[in-house]
Amino acid sequence: MSFQSLNLHPNLLKALTELGYSTPTDVQQQAIPLALKGDDVMAGAQTGTGKTAAFALPLLQRLMTLPSQAEQVSTAIENNHKSRNNIRALILTPTRELAQQVFDSITTYAKYTEIKVAVAYGGTSMNVQVKALNAGAEILVATPGRLLDHVFNGSVSLSEVETFVLDEADRMLDMGFIVDIQRIMKRMPAERQTLFFSATFSKQVKKLAFDILTNPKMVEVTPANTAAETVEQMVYPVDKHRKAELLAYLIGSRNWQQVLVFTKTKQGSDQLAKDLGLDGIKASSINGDKSQGARQRALDDFKSGKTRVLVATDVAARGLDIEQLEYVVNFDMPFKAEDYVHRIGRTGRAGMTGHAITLMSLDEEWALKAIEELLDSRLPQQWLEGYEPDPALIETQSVHRGAAAEKRRAKSKSKIHQNRGKHRNRR
Repeated sequence: MSFQSLNLHPNLLKALTELGYSTPTDVQQQAIPLALKGDDVMAGAQTGTGKTAAFALPLLQRLMTLPSQAEQVSTAIENNHKSRNNIRALILTPTRELAQQVFDSITTYAKYTEIKVAVAYGGTSMNVQVKALNAGAEILVATPGRLLDHVFNGSVSLSEVETFVLDEADRMLDMGFIVDIQRIMKRMPAERQTLFFSATFSKQVKKLAFDILTNPKMVEVTPANTAAETVEQMVYPVDKHRKAELLAYLIGSRNWQQVLVFTKTKQGSDQLAKDLGLDGIKASSINGDKSQGARQRALDDFKSGKTRVLVATDVAARGLDIEQLEYVVNFDMPFKAEDYVHRIGRTGRAGMTGHAITLMSLDEEWALKAIEELLDSRLPQQWLEGYEPDPALIETQSVHRGAAAEKRRAKSKSKIHQNRGKHRNRR
């Protein structure tokens, strides 16, 4: 199948040809025809599957070929009541980085059209964003918080949104944006097209999808909550205090050149980057304490090869788009099993082989079990010579594991009961 066979506008095809796009990815082949018809779409797609083009291309085509709602009312009504900042399409993303990447992609696809695109996220000037909106933007890419700032300030109206795209919906929920999403939805027309993209589908994600979608068509590139077949996974059991040492050994002895490493805390990411630097491995860190400029510089240095390792927290890494990334390392096990799928989804993209390495200390075995339950498969484990877990520590910690696990289960159940019904009537 080619992009021409999808009946896209010649001006869009021209931009795609310049980008070197020839064959649509699986998610593009399935989602684009449905979106062009105006259907609501619920798509399971990980980072690197081409999901941005899957919603951006049909969105652009519909804006190019269909009259806006404003054009269907009388000139008098339009002049008296229509704000110049009534956008026609809204794309909501969980992070600043992802918003910028989606904006850049859509701007490139729209190169030979007259459609204007704006982006709005925190950490940058509101005034600059207002100017872009005042210039007649038809598409707005935004994060929830900054979008609501503009809505409350009157600098943008959602009353004529024709297409709503929710990108990385599972991340939205993880970051606590459900109330913001509900506030945003109340300001959009009930009759609209909604395109819903998520890498994982927990019960909460499915509930949100069925709350905001109307008779959606399902698109599933790979089974939900799974890792790509192109990713080779390996777990190395190691004592916690030797993790940094083992990581430096793996990077150095195996000559890994571009490695994305995940830690569970901001302080941990900074410390690990320093430790690797002391071992002669150029590394930088990105986390929530860094400014947008510092995060962007760290990412640019990593992409250009100035630094060999990028250490990130889950929150800071959301939306990172790094082509041909071969190695992802879980220095700390994620708190949520779904985060494992997101982490390793950044390698093994576009059919290329990727490697997902996990360094697991004894107190993290519960997290491994949760991941294996989610994936419905066992992850291979290997003890590396010279870095085997200390038998004395194994014996000591095994005594406390049963009680600790029971406490975790009790705490989890308590949270579930406490949260029941909290947001039931807030839509």
